[in-house]
Amino acid sequence: MLKFVKITASLLLVGLLMGAGAVAFGVYHFSKGLPAHDQLADYEPPMVTRVHANDGRLLAEFAIEKRIFVPFDAIPERVKAAFLSAEDQNFYQHPGVDFVALVRAVITNLRQIGSDRRPVGASTITQQVAKNFLLTNEVSIDRKVREAILSFRIEQTFSKEKILQLYLNEIYLGFRSYGVAAAAINYFDKSLDELTTAEAAYLAALPKAPNNYHPTRRTEAAIARRNWVISRMLEDGAIGQAEAEAARAEPLVIRQRSETQRAEADYFAEEVRRELAQVFGDDGVYEGGLSVRTTVDPRLQAIADDALRAGLVAYDRRHGYRGPLAKIDAESDGWAERLETVQRPAGAGTWPLAVVLSLNGEAAGLGFATGSLGEIPMSELTWAREARDGQRVGPRPQRPADVLAVGDVVLVEPLPLEEAADAPEPPTFALRQIPDAQGGLVALDPHTGRVLAMSGGFSAEISEFNRAVQARRQPGSAFKPFVYLAALDHGFTPSSIILDAPITIDQGPGLPKWKPGNYTEEFYGPTTLRIGVEKSRNLMTVRLADAVGMPIVADYARRFGIVDNLEEVLSMSLGAGETTALRMTTAYAMLVNGGKRIEPTMIDRVQDRFGQTLFKHDSRACIGCTRQIWTGQGPPALPDTRPQVADPRSAYQMVSILEGAIQRGTGVRAREIGKPLAGKTGTTNDYRDAWFVGFSPDLVAGVYIGFDEPRTLGDQEAGSRAALPVWKTFMEAALADAPATPFRIPEGVRLMRVSHATGQPAGPGDSGVIWEAFKPGEEPRRDDPAQVLTGQVPGGTLGGATTGPAPEAPRTSGSGLY
Repeated sequence: MLKFVKITASLLLVGLLMGAGAVAFGVYHFSKGLPAHDQLADYEPPMVTRVHANDGRLLAEFAIEKRIFVPFDAIPERVKAAFLSAEDQNFYQHPGVDFVALVRAVITNLRQIGSDRRPVGASTITQQVAKNFLLTNEVSIDRKVREAILSFRIEQTFSKEKILQLYLNEIYLGFRSYGVAAAAINYFDKSLDELTTAEAAYLAALPKAPNNYHPTRRTEAAIARRNWVISRMLEDGAIGQAEAEAARAEPLVIRQRSETQRAEADYFAEEVRRELAQVFGDDGVYEGGLSVRTTVDPRLQAIADDALRAGLVAYDRRHGYRGPLAKIDAESDGWAERLETVQRPAGAGTWPLAVVLSLNGEAAGLGFATGSLGEIPMSELTWAREARDGQRVGPRPQRPADVLAVGDVVLVEPLPLEEAADAPEPPTFALRQIPDAQGGLVALDPHTGRVLAMSGGFSAEISEFNRAVQARRQPGSAFKPFVYLAALDHGFTPSSIILDAPITIDQGPGLPKWKPGNYTEEFYGPTTLRIGVEKSRNLMTVRLADAVGMPIVADYARRFGIVDNLEEVLSMSLGAGETTALRMTTAYAMLVNGGKRIEPTMIDRVQDRFGQTLFKHDSRACIGCTRQIWTGQGPPALPDTRPQVADPRSAYQMVSILEGAIQRGTGVRAREIGKPLAGKTGTTNDYRDAWFVGFSPDLVAGVYIGFDEPRTLGDQEAGSRAALPVWKTFMEAALADAPATPFRIPEGVRLMRVSHATGQPAGPGDSGVIWEAFKPGEEPRRDDPAQVLTGQVPGGTLGGATTGPAPEAPRTSGSGLY
């Protein structure tokens, strides 16, 4: 018997040694090539970069995986308990692999052989972390063994809290949600601490197969799985009976993120994305989890978008109707189905598609893909003249058949009703078409350069090309103020007299003579510098540029950021150099802020996922701004580090002159706003580009209108007609609640009553008198002879200033337009 026991014991020992050896060999074999698990200590998951407007509202998100990282301590206990009950009840007891659950799963799966039920899994949260972070999704015994080995190692290296934190921030939960925080927002529009027990339980029901428990497509399965998680939470003691019953009774309601909580600025957001990518790279933008606070003001942005769209539509309507989007058979059954197959054009927005079903003398009958009916009255078709080449139009239509035909597919817009009781039957609509002209609008703070609104076209759906930033076009007369500013900085005054008379310039061998002309094609003789800007006189500008010197004009174009290397030829003084709406608007901002250089910016601050500031636009040192208790003292004084690019007195003189351009000159259409405003139109040859740039004391905006492939906007479509109405609409709404603040006058400026027509000191009872700004010692005197910039010398070079009586100039026609 003793011998038998010894033999048995020996065999058992040998078996144990062999088993241990086999296990050791297996561990050695499967451990080869395993990734280093300690890399999880420094793991930073890809996170969404979130871009916010200046009021904190979400503007855009950039991510490959939409994930919001939340530290362990910030995750509510309710959420942790839901996932532990659903995924790993023994998480805090097992060493990485739950052997009890594993045995139970094996037995259950053996019993289900031959049934249609899915096999039961027994993976712990630690195993899922090992798989998600370090391994692949391969279904094999080899992968499961490697997963188990890694799980033991992870448990030995990290705390349970660290493992659970990694899991809850990495897990995919459907709806493009990576991690519980992103899922809470995408499913329920809530932060984690706002989730109810039922909502937390639903999220915990998703890790295994989010699509199987889709909240709208598979609602019953989703509720059943959620309720199962609630039962597990009750069983684990995470919630009480009453709370569990209330959670089961709660309906599963999905709340998409409210659009009222988002800011809309498509062109602006895309420009921000491009700037971020240049600095932080694509990986930094799409995986870095940056928090970006931008400068855009959602209220002003909405005003800018509406103003530009309305202006482009108004321009487009002046130049006729280009025809239907498509034609279908509308005279037989099935027209609604055929209409539904017509593709909506990009940029149509909320305008629905309709097909013309009938025509009579008073209206066009419409049908919609839903089967509903409507009509376009003749009053809404009178604008739809036939569009012809050169932006010309045909005769005014007299009946609907002059515009439309049965089967035409068109865009329409419901007409607004004063009262619901006034609703006609059938409902009435207006004919619409997407403009083919484009434009850009940008508004910014003239003191800081913060871009407050940016609209780069009719719709970003049509093209992401941003005309406010990327379209380089000639500014035309909008450039003139900087020629005149250079003159004011070099001895001229607003009352200086410049001859407005014909000019002929020799452009060189083999080239024709250049004969610039005024917009009106007339000449006005000796005229004050002020009126030259207010009335946008080309010939005066060329004479002045020659007197000041084109190298100086080019220097001003560079220092104000309009054109970096302006060609030093006289035609450039009329705005022939190419620039952008953002650059022009920034240059005008430097006029109203007293000649201080600013850099336009769309980003206030960028922080990383840990809250550390990576970039801020305002880099000034603020002594006393932090680490100081407020005891009633005044705000700390911030240094003004902006470089001076022009004499502040000259800058104010130009502001005053541009204010006159709105009061009496080419911008007079904006005078009815009734607040201190200043600005300048711009029009280029053949009406290819239309501009208006202007400002109030604290807001500057610029508008550009033109075709992406330059061609004429049409006869008389100057800046005052095509661009100014957009600017006026924007400024009127933007300043609706703002006080009528006068322009700020710097030190060293003397105001004097002068005749607007002559620039000479005004006497008692004189009419047409204005307050003019002068530098000390430059004020005009009644007994001084007129200083006139006049004359040409042989060869075409313009002369300088001469002293003597102002010569007469004939009021004759000129030629050309710049």
